[in-house]
Amino acid sequence: MAHATKGIDVVTFGCRLNTYESEVMKREAEAAGLGELQGGAVVFNTCAVTAEAVRQARQAIRKARREQPHARIIVTGCAAQTDPASFAGMKEVDLVLGNEEKLKRHNYRALPDFGVNDTEKARVNDIMSVTETASHMVDAIEGRARAFVQVQNGCDHRCTFCIIPYGRGNSRSVPMGAVVEQVKRLADNGYAEVVLTGVDMTSYGADLPGAPRLGRLVRTILRQVPSIRRLRLSSIDSIEADADLMEAIATEKRLMPHLHLSLQAGDDMILKRMKRRHLRADSILFCEDVRRLRPDMVFGADIIAGFPTETEEMFENSLAIVEECGLTHLHVFPFSPREGTPASRMPQLARGIVKERAARLRAAGDAAYRRHIEALRGTDQSVLVEREGVGRTEGFTLVKVDRGSPGEIVPVRISGHDGSQLIAASDQAQAA
Repeated sequence: MAHATKGIDVVTFGCRLNTYESEVMKREAEAAGLGELQGGAVVFNTCAVTAEAVRQARQAIRKARREQPHARIIVTGCAAQTDPASFAGMKEVDLVLGNEEKLKRHNYRALPDFGVNDTEKARVNDIMSVTETASHMVDAIEGRARAFVQVQNGCDHRCTFCIIPYGRGNSRSVPMGAVVEQVKRLADNGYAEVVLTGVDMTSYGADLPGAPRLGRLVRTILRQVPSIRRLRLSSIDSIEADADLMEAIATEKRLMPHLHLSLQAGDDMILKRMKRRHLRADSILFCEDVRRLRPDMVFGADIIAGFPTETEEMFENSLAIVEECGLTHLHVFPFSPREGTPASRMPQLARGIVKERAARLRAAGDAAYRRHIEALRGTDQSVLVEREGVGRTEGFTLVKVDRGSPGEIVPVRISGHDGSQLIAASDQAQAA
């Protein structure tokens, strides 16, 4: 996706945190005068979660250079942080910025020696030395009905498949007061829904005075910002869910009934080899506990197919957890070895097996999603309109609507679905 402001395009790959940070980058680059350059500028905010994400970024950079031969091309994000030399070595690239540098205005100033050689055009510091996550205020998120607020960055855990800590650094949190202030500002600017986001969000607060947890942050926001109508959480690690968070799930109707879980697998041996901190029973129990507190809760999850050493029996355990946890929105990742991670040195499965297992997982996820949307037929839903004709329920399910403007919350009755989206009854049908 690309955002254009004057002469600046920001192309974003990957997670919701990158989406938020791209807004900060766009603002800072514009203030630095980057957009006034003849030919403009294209800034790529990359993702390193899979080798495919890195490949797509390189492909997009080459395409941008062909289409905009006179533009300055800047590459940043997790892929640039973890492998700056390879991006600096691309003839299409003028400047490489690290994940800390990309949020600072002075790094976008157009210097005479901008991109003079491969060594000088990489400005990437050691991300592990960063000890704070600054609160970057964003007054509006262009073209979006909901706004994202970064509350945490980095990760202290070292899952064997994951390169992200080396791109984002260790866990660090935005102070609670700054988060509340930003949510209030966004609510005052007309946003009905705010999404809290981070790399390892349930580790929030461990580095702050008094070590407040995520649940306390959520309850404080809802108490101190009564004007915010919807608060949503991005991906969480269920094993770190605290008592306050469970209480908020049970009692706070403005906290949306949708949780995306970082499960990764449903087999205990694979979870151990991934160096995860939960067992399959923990995931199942968490979903049961949450549904008892909030019966309308909808769960999504990340699951990796074909992790090294995974047998058919181990895979079947991951397949079964889709139904056992009642997962609805499934993100399936065929295992992709990332150089520098322990999992890349483990015995690998044949690519055909990995792809076949990923396809079976996706099929299970598709079947679960169809059951979910069928169960919503005839129900009344509160829908946030994202763009003309399309919105999402509180449970984050897509709905075709024929009313409401982007950013508006409208009540609808679900008349059916088309297999992928719910369909809201027309205004006339609802009136009847």
